[in-house]
Amino acid sequence: MRIGILADTHDELERTRRAVQVLRDRKAGLLVHCGDLTTAEIVEACSALPFYFVFGNHDADVVPYLRDAALKHGATCLEWGGEFTAHERRLAVVHGHMTMDLRPLLEQNPDYLFSGHSHERRDWYEGATRRINPGALFRADEYSVALLDLESDIVEFITIDP
Repeated sequence: MRIGILADTHDELERTRRAVQVLRDRKAGLLVHCGDLTTAEIVEACSALPFYFVFGNHDADVVPYLRDAALKHGATCLEWGGEFTAHERRLAVVHGHMTMDLRPLLEQNPDYLFSGHSHERRDWYEGATRRINPGALFRADEYSVALLDLESDIVEFITIDP
């Protein structure tokens, strides 16, 4: 199973659509968004595949619209942070701007924890948990998303054209 990971799209709808298509072309089976979607249209665009997302600091004013979009498009809203299982792996997702959202998820020792907020792509371990930040599709030196292959445990960062 391959998981496409996005973050910090900040209403960059066309760039997000291109990123989703790139991830689909590379055989992602589901998508995860680490927050700062900022509009319901981003939920719709990412719902081309099974889709999980969390809220980020720039989503606070649009939470009801994002929840409604999740219901409308069959996406899974994990609120400000949450965990789900895919391919027998525990995957946690949080935006990363609030330690109070991040720490409880890390303390549960998931296999992976996806986060955003910094707009910088990164792959590292914190204890036994592998943490992945896919970068951003807004206000970044290079726009990027990540593709994680759960079978091989390989993560690839993919540059998205402006």
